[in-house]
Amino acid sequence: MTNAIRLVMLSGSFEYDSEDSLTVLSDYLAEHAPAIESNLVIYKTEEDSPSLEILDDADVLLVFTRRLQLEGPELERIKRYCAEGRPIVGIRTASHAFQSWLEFDAQVLGGSYNGHFGSGPVCRVEPATDSAQHPVLREVLPFESQGSLYRNTPIADDATLLLSGQADNKKEPVAWTRNHQGGRVFYTSLGHQKDFWELDFLRLIENAIMWVAEGGSDR
Repeated sequence: MTNAIRLVMLSGSFEYDSEDSLTVLSDYLAEHAPAIESNLVIYKTEEDSPSLEILDDADVLLVFTRRLQLEGPELERIKRYCAEGRPIVGIRTASHAFQSWLEFDAQVLGGSYNGHFGSGPVCRVEPATDSAQHPVLREVLPFESQGSLYRNTPIADDATLLLSGQADNKKEPVAWTRNHQGGRVFYTSLGHQKDFWELDFLRLIENAIMWVAEGGSDR
């Protein structure tokens, strides 16, 4: 595919069936965003360590893993990718993607993950007051998520809040952008299995991939 955006997706969030969910995303992108060429790297266990050589030619890295015990050359390859300021999209458990590099959350994503509230209450997702016109929110309407609300307050001072989530009387940031080493980063704490059957969530991720791939200093 000429001029395709080469997207590498890391799947290793077993609690959230990330392999199935990212397959749904890949199918959606193939139909609605053919300019994005999806490549899925699947971790079968937390100790698995497939080759990440594909990252060398990636345009965007999407991380949906949870507490992987990644060490050695492959972890260094991810750290190098981040240090070079290349585009990143993080989904849900990306805030604790690598047990051997938990600093990824604060250093790269700009979050401060501290567990989550109990499951059960539906989370109402709405745009932040000053961000409704952000490109990542193009054609994204308020929607409901079945996933438990993550504790992410505060997010980094240099982050731009895009979406807030409210469950009962609790409100938290659930999606934001920032720049890391000159590259664009997007993170959302959404990503429950049912979110991937919500068109507005899929559109959010599509927009985020396109936005980080564009590059630039905006956040």
